[in-house]
Amino acid sequence: MKSTGIVRKLDELGRITLPIEIRRNFDIKEKDALEIYVDNEQIILKKYQPADIFTGNMDELIDYYGKKVSKQSIVEMAKIAGISTSDE
Repeated sequence: MKSTGIVRKLDELGRITLPIEIRRNFDIKEKDALEIYVDNEQIILKKYQPADIFTGNMDELIDYYGKKVSKQSIVEMAKIAGISTSDE
């Protein structure tokens, strides 16, 4: 992992500010969602990328009642349900 040499202090509410250089490098805009992971002794921030709730696929997502579902999953579910699709 590459060190940036940048150190930030937490405020009273436990927040930090990501430096503008880092936000620009990772194309993080105001109000973008970030995922937070803990890996051993490290806290990892990752720009959130929505994914299919069934497969984790990130291609051709459709919003279905607030959940992301890929077209591939919809076709697979249609097959399981015995519904024919134009992709067959």
